[in-house]
Amino acid sequence: MRHVWFLFLVVTAVWAGPLDDFITAAKEKHGAAGESAARFLVEHMPAKDRETLSAEFLTANLDLAFRARAEFPWAKDVPADLFHNDVLPYAVFDETREAWRADFYEKAKGLVKDAKTAGEAAQALNRELFKLINVHYNTGRKRPNQSPAESVAQGRATCTGLSIILVDACRAVGIPARAVGTPLWANERGNHTWVEIWDGGWHFTGADEYDANGLDRGWFVGDAAQAKAEVPRHAIYATSWKRDVAFPMVWARASDTVGAVNVTARYAKAEAGAREFAQLGVRLWDHAGGARLVAKVCVLDGVRRQCALADTKAGTADLNDMPRFTLAPGAQGWLRFTRGTEVRELAFGPLTPGNPTVDAHWDRLAVVSPAIVALENWLNAEPARRSLTDPALETPLTKAEAARAEELLVADRRSQLAEERRGELDQRALTLDGKTLRWMEKTFGEAPTNGHSLWISMHGGGNAPSGVNDRQWTNQIGLYQPAEGIYVAPRAPTDTWNLWHEAHIDPLFQRLIEDYVALRGVNPDRVYLLGYSAGGDGVWQLAPRMADRFAAAAMMAGHPNEASLLGLRNLPFAIFMGGNDAAYNRNRIAAERAAELDRLAQEDAGGYVHFARIYEGLGHWMQRKDAEGIPWMAGFTREAWPKRVVWQQDDVVHRRFYWLEIREPGEIRERQKIVARVEDRTITVEGDVTAALGLRLSDRLLDLDQPVNVIAGGREVFSGRPERRAVNIVRSLAERADAGAVATAAISWK
Repeated sequence: MRHVWFLFLVVTAVWAGPLDDFITAAKEKHGAAGESAARFLVEHMPAKDRETLSAEFLTANLDLAFRARAEFPWAKDVPADLFHNDVLPYAVFDETREAWRADFYEKAKGLVKDAKTAGEAAQALNRELFKLINVHYNTGRKRPNQSPAESVAQGRATCTGLSIILVDACRAVGIPARAVGTPLWANERGNHTWVEIWDGGWHFTGADEYDANGLDRGWFVGDAAQAKAEVPRHAIYATSWKRDVAFPMVWARASDTVGAVNVTARYAKAEAGAREFAQLGVRLWDHAGGARLVAKVCVLDGVRRQCALADTKAGTADLNDMPRFTLAPGAQGWLRFTRGTEVRELAFGPLTPGNPTVDAHWDRLAVVSPAIVALENWLNAEPARRSLTDPALETPLTKAEAARAEELLVADRRSQLAEERRGELDQRALTLDGKTLRWMEKTFGEAPTNGHSLWISMHGGGNAPSGVNDRQWTNQIGLYQPAEGIYVAPRAPTDTWNLWHEAHIDPLFQRLIEDYVALRGVNPDRVYLLGYSAGGDGVWQLAPRMADRFAAAAMMAGHPNEASLLGLRNLPFAIFMGGNDAAYNRNRIAAERAAELDRLAQEDAGGYVHFARIYEGLGHWMQRKDAEGIPWMAGFTREAWPKRVVWQQDDVVHRRFYWLEIREPGEIRERQKIVARVEDRTITVEGDVTAALGLRLSDRLLDLDQPVNVIAGGREVFSGRPERRAVNIVRSLAERADAGAVATAAISWK
């Protein structure tokens, strides 16, 4: 009993003075509602704040909270308990106490003026506020639990600091808001903090991770779904002024000063069964054969650059005592190590299931350059706000920087496409310029670590009623069975005789390939083209003019019409024909074209790889014998950067072919022919060369650290060292999202 009386005396003493003055002032100005709010704030206040905060500070905070409650339409209907717990508090965690509410009110009221609901207002703040105050995600911040002013002073914060800013800004305009986080994901990939706001119910968002599609979206959803309420370190907590449990702050593990509620049930999903993972272990050594080093190691995924963070072990720690990161099979990215002020990194992956270990050597790690940091900052902006004239894109890059920039930009582009085009793959239909391509698919075998192959198989028919062509389409999906890959049978958008080589087919197929690469992980260097009958007609035409997209092509029982074979110089090509298939002289023409490929191969060493089979005694239907072309094709991968290119334009023209391009607004002529080759340090271009012709270069083609001479049309048009620039990568990917054919440098002339 004496202990209870002593506690009463202590609390009474603490409440006396400034806090009592605060409660009295709140009652005088705001009546019973003010007194109730003030008492709630004081009752659940951390002990340290009772000793240090003045009545003036608390009164100003409360007055501004009540002003927002009266001013903003969504704030008027907030229940009193939510107002007390999630609008009124002057702090989120244990950050430095400061009077942020007036400043955030002034900054935020203009940003939310058009919002009708709390959700709309929170979205507007998340979209605009961080740009206004110039604070964004950066692991170089001084500490995780920074106050808003501390983050603004540095221009950087990580997820916790960003969440504090967004929670405070929401509260400044009367939106109930709280920080949410986990001390450790269930897959051991580190911790994370985000934000929840109240709009008739709790909704979540990542701070400074605005999503135009609305709330309750975030990169961390999959990780949060694995949370475990019964395992404290793997549970998810929301801050609360009124204590239920203590929020487990990873930067102050021994502290229990911040209240929380366990909200795991809102995020966790029932387990769908066992799943394979790659448990990536990491050790850091000063040099090969040397001593282990302690450093912060961060896993970067290359798209959102969100980190899983841990410390490497050294000294007396067991050799097998190392941080392990749970990643999906096939994952790849970078390990970024920080020692003091030095930051270096190492690429990893793709990973296989199991327990792979990376032994990194500090003296061999790549230094993270300012050029890459600038590019990462450019990528942090919304795509619509990224300028192609930004200095980050124009900075000359080293070979290593260009490789890293390419990986970052390819991953970002694929991420954009995956978001934009998911509906196309779900519906198996895409539309461009009024033409719709539909398709069926089958998957064969397990995906290799570098991605499935893709087989585009075109049906026969043409110049027939839709029903006839539909039956041909249905037949095509069951015609061939690769040992591995995604086998796609598209339906021609029209029923014309030339259904597979009209001008709309080329961009439709390019988009189809991009969709499968971005959303299904297809390897862009293992895309194959084949077709039967009218589909074979399409192969004759499409393969030469789109040769730089495919690894191999096979023509079954088709007619070439006027198509040229010259573009097949770097595309392995197979011809299959029944010996008795005499309609339109298909059998005779197939034999003639096979002989022409023989001649071209003899005249051009290493070019025009081909395979021809004329089945004697068989007609238009080859009784599936032509299926022998499938394993033959599968033996090839695309040669995206050949040393010699023969570009023969068709009646359907293209502006880009391997490493050649005709720049806008240059004219392209039908049947225009250009031959280009690389010999040592000289690039020679001959044929129908115009001033609009340009070269797209990469270290995959030749060493860009060395000077290059370009001879075009018999004259020297360039001599020097081409500069790698990120802008060339961006433009390549905008034209064609093709990771294997990305140019890092470009040469043009007049």
